[in-house]
Amino acid sequence: MPATNTDTTHILLIRHGETAWNAERRLQGHIDIALNDEGVRQAAALARALAGAPLNAIYASDLKRAHQTAAAVASLHGMPVVMDAGLRERCYGGFEGLLYAEIAERFPREFAAWQARDIDGVMPRGTRVAETFRRFYQRCVDTITDIGERHPGQTIALVAHGGVLECAYRAALGLALDTPRDFPVLNASINRFTMDAGRLALASWGEVDHLRAGVLDELA
Repeated sequence: MPATNTDTTHILLIRHGETAWNAERRLQGHIDIALNDEGVRQAAALARALAGAPLNAIYASDLKRAHQTAAAVASLHGMPVVMDAGLRERCYGGFEGLLYAEIAERFPREFAAWQARDIDGVMPRGTRVAETFRRFYQRCVDTITDIGERHPGQTIALVAHGGVLECAYRAALGLALDTPRDFPVLNASINRFTMDAGRLALASWGEVDHLRAGVLDELA
């Protein structure tokens, strides 16, 4: 048998539980929305599923919905949650807080570019300046690999957002950034990666059996 690389980092990348805005398909971005009742249930189910996992560290986006989900896992391990703003969802600028129909009505040109997956498309400024998808992707991959490199040979959990999971999936499989997102990104799902020499590889995707109920896909 080939030798096992003892420096391999095992990463459990987890999307936060459901929020009220997920349920009504309202774009959150950097707006700090808490879990709804279903999201709290999902976080508790996730925590039970990972109670026996050999976790060495737990990280989360500093947005409330991710931190709440991570805290449920951490509570059964007696571990702290390390917050990292690099794991935040993409900033959508003036799109944030709006339903899809509202975005299309108010910003038809920018909405069309977004839906066409223009990775350098600029969204209107809101309370915050929006990120292009190219910059968001680089931020996410840099953050995940940086955290992974701090834990060689260990198993870590990262609780983040749908867009962050998408970026990791694309990085691991070498998918072009402008191709459609034709894979599910599910609330409170467990997605397993390994990392060697700064390169991500996908081990499994979209584990949700622990939830025993319907899960909500992220906005495409």
